[in-house]
Amino acid sequence: MRRLLALYNIFTISTTLVYMMQNVEYHANAYIQWFWRVRDFSKVMQRRTLDLTKVAQLLRWTLIGGMASEFTVGILLIVFGVTTQNNILLGIGVGFIVLYPWIWAHLVLAPLMLGRYLIIRPQEAKLAEDATAVFGTHKGKRIAIVGSYGKTSMKEMLATVLGASLDVVATPGNMNVLSSHARFAKTLHGDEDVVIVEFGEGKPGDVASFSKVVQPTHAVITGLAPAHLDQYKTLEAAGSDIFSVTQFVSPEHIYVNVESNVIRDFMTEGLIEYNRDGVLGWRVESAKTDIYGTSFDLVRAGQTLKLRSSLLGLHQVGPLAVVAAIGLEFGLTPQQVEEGIAATRPFEHRMQPYQLAGAWIIDDTYNGNIEGVRAGTKLLADLEAKRKIYVTPGLVDQGDEVESIHGHMGELIAAANPNLVVLMQNSVTGYIQAGLVAAGYKGEVLVQVDPLDFYTHLDHFVAEGDVVLMQNDWTDNYA
Repeated sequence: MRRLLALYNIFTISTTLVYMMQNVEYHANAYIQWFWRVRDFSKVMQRRTLDLTKVAQLLRWTLIGGMASEFTVGILLIVFGVTTQNNILLGIGVGFIVLYPWIWAHLVLAPLMLGRYLIIRPQEAKLAEDATAVFGTHKGKRIAIVGSYGKTSMKEMLATVLGASLDVVATPGNMNVLSSHARFAKTLHGDEDVVIVEFGEGKPGDVASFSKVVQPTHAVITGLAPAHLDQYKTLEAAGSDIFSVTQFVSPEHIYVNVESNVIRDFMTEGLIEYNRDGVLGWRVESAKTDIYGTSFDLVRAGQTLKLRSSLLGLHQVGPLAVVAAIGLEFGLTPQQVEEGIAATRPFEHRMQPYQLAGAWIIDDTYNGNIEGVRAGTKLLADLEAKRKIYVTPGLVDQGDEVESIHGHMGELIAAANPNLVVLMQNSVTGYIQAGLVAAGYKGEVLVQVDPLDFYTHLDHFVAEGDVVLMQNDWTDNYA
């Protein structure tokens, strides 16, 4: 009964359908694929609710009006078919009533597509044109942050360290696509010393498009890992798109995280490498990490910078080192760099620690990829605790590699040897479990069928002395 009400209640199903469109940013293909995956529309809105923007309200009322009209016509056809003993009209009327959720789930795409082609795309083109003019005449350094992971953290590190002595602005939050770049451009005064722009690539050609608008003078490539493989299809395609920024920036101004071996296939002459060993002749020594942060020395030609950050994990050493090096290249003093690094903090949902019921929770739930899992499980292995717990729903957008990547994820989790692994029930759970078994994991595995209930009552689940690492997110449009 609940399923039928969720499907045939006109107000409920219209809200659900618009929520689905909104959740995939009104991309028709993603919406239709999600629609046909759903078996129970009462369980679609689990993590969020519909944001009633003007567009959402317009689409919702279009659906309500269309479905109500079709239902009414169906009733009239049934009545007319019965009174005239016309079975054809009777059948059409029944079909109208039975099929109206499916019919209008597709018909609503008509105004959506018309709006995209007739209104949104021309507006975006004008925004991009205006932004190109703003960035092109800006006198400051413009740093593009590109990569499969770690972009927002890198942006925040640079903004914090460089902003201590320079006039620095950066794209806010997760505003990292062309339209948000254009809106950001409108806020610039033109005399800032440094402008930092995060590139949120999601499909082939994005980085080149963003670069044409922003016209960066510098770039940081934060890493390469399987991500958005539903669009890129292969890791090689993702890497080619990310490294297309090299067509717009001089090699001596491009810093590349070579922590992962796969990125070396895309390296060309003159690009600046960085990792946890150092950068630009600066050597990392005495690196340490704990629940309170990470520290290391940066040494070159007899000079030593003693750096301490609240960021967690030895995987942060390379990014912190390159930020320090860039700061020195941009004219900061060693003292200013040390003070800037000391001011860096974990960004929201990215290795963000907090205490709950006497336990330490490390919130790393912003999306995710296999390199993030590698870094997180290594951190969990290094930390001391009475009980170690690893929590994850798995990874999204892994394309044809979904089984192998999640099997490897299970192996990485097993290598960290947590006392308990909590998995959220979905389509990849079995692959992670298979990886755990293959790696010989002997601890406890708990599969949660209601993730929201688990996260809401996490304080009842943990105890004093626990360390809980929560990685990755699983939005409603993934099954």
